[in-house]
Amino acid sequence: MQKEVTKAPAKEAPRLLETGVPGLDTVLGGGLTPDRVYLLEGTPGAGKTTLAMQFLLAGVRAGEKTLYVTLSESEEELRSIAHAHGWDHSGINTLEVIAADDLIDGASQYTVFHPSDVELAAAFRKILDEVERLGATRVIVDSLSELRLLADGPLQFRRQLLALKRFFSGRHCTVLILDDQLFDMQIQSIAHGVIRLEQLPANYGAHRRRMQVQKYRGMRFLSGFHDFNIVQGGLVVFPRLVAAETRGRRPHGALESGVAELDRLLGGGLERGTSTLIIGAAGSGKSTLSAQFSIAACERGERADIFAFDESLATLAARAEGLGMQFDKYLDNGQLRVHQIDPAELSPGEFIHRVVRSANEGARVITIDSLNGYLHAMPEEKFLLLQLHELLTWLAQKGVATLLVSVQQGLIGHMTSPIDTSYLADTVMLLRYFENAGEVRQAISIMKKRGGAHERTVSEFSLDAGGIRVGEPLRQFRGVLTGVPVYDGQSASLMRSRP
Repeated sequence: MQKEVTKAPAKEAPRLLETGVPGLDTVLGGGLTPDRVYLLEGTPGAGKTTLAMQFLLAGVRAGEKTLYVTLSESEEELRSIAHAHGWDHSGINTLEVIAADDLIDGASQYTVFHPSDVELAAAFRKILDEVERLGATRVIVDSLSELRLLADGPLQFRRQLLALKRFFSGRHCTVLILDDQLFDMQIQSIAHGVIRLEQLPANYGAHRRRMQVQKYRGMRFLSGFHDFNIVQGGLVVFPRLVAAETRGRRPHGALESGVAELDRLLGGGLERGTSTLIIGAAGSGKSTLSAQFSIAACERGERADIFAFDESLATLAARAEGLGMQFDKYLDNGQLRVHQIDPAELSPGEFIHRVVRSANEGARVITIDSLNGYLHAMPEEKFLLLQLHELLTWLAQKGVATLLVSVQQGLIGHMTSPIDTSYLADTVMLLRYFENAGEVRQAISIMKKRGGAHERTVSEFSLDAGGIRVGEPLRQFRGVLTGVPVYDGQSASLMRSRP
């Protein structure tokens, strides 16, 4: 008789606590495991207090009892911080372990100036009694540096922290301990998880802020550094983009530009889920060409987003309207969105977050104008190309067509690029100036297109009040791409200006 085998019931995923910080739960793999002690490290001004208060406010919204234990800031200072962010602080209980009255009382001054004479256990007992009285389930201890001063030595301090950890774990309480001292391995070994906040000075512009989960037992978290910002309303974390997590079959299909001759060069148009690099000298028509694809997407009923580093919205709109594009129409109805980027105030992580949000909100064509502005805006940031590669891969998997505008140095003759990004793109469109009979002309060529046939000719390209025009191949010229061609035929083969 065959013995029946029964499967053990699948274990439910552990309940995780929301931190209340946008983006942080994603980094943590869902949130914080309850009833544990966590360490939040960071130098002064990194954002520890703000993050801690967001964690407690999330508990208040969930109907939990919360307690903020402060050894460095007064309750009035905490309320001022909450008011600046527009928070209602009334649901958070506050305990000042060393009150302001104690600091100016001559009989108690030794607790500040002679910590070796003070029992650390007395400070811990005050904290534990208040936790028990309130029945708090979320607790902040701010900060460990102050408690460290009260200890007779490292051994006593560690023993008291271990006792504190056992106390909280037995009372279904989640604790976030703040510390200004970084890389304290003794404390990190005790904590269930370690989160580090960093504030990095920049040679120009705002400080760069980033965070890292140094340790999180039993959880699969998103490792590495993640940019964050502090705005009115608290911290906002921008999780590092990992394209491999969304890998799969990407949508296909041609995206026409609305200019028949240009689509002919491209073998029918661009492909969904691909990236296109439009490269050339300043003023050669790169931004206009990318705008044409955005307007064509809007005419198909799709949404297009432009991230402009170099040009203002007014300039971009005026030029497009002057070439006959219905730029303002689609801008007004929301199908076309232009994001003006302030390079001095934006981190790479926040920029990528904005692009990802546009794609998730439905943008099918996204333009970054220009890569030069993107790279020059963040010169101190390393691995920008690697981040850009992850972004393009992620957008491709979402079926988004991405246009990258890049300006080459020089106007004619030998041209150079500040950095080679052509290997990242699926399609490369090259624009060139060339001289003929004392007149400056423009040419266009499709240098590369993965996964599709395209013309390999060099054709004349022009912009006028009627829009974009692409002429016949310049077969009677040699060396057009050098900017100084050799003429072998009749100039009548060139396009004439429209009246």
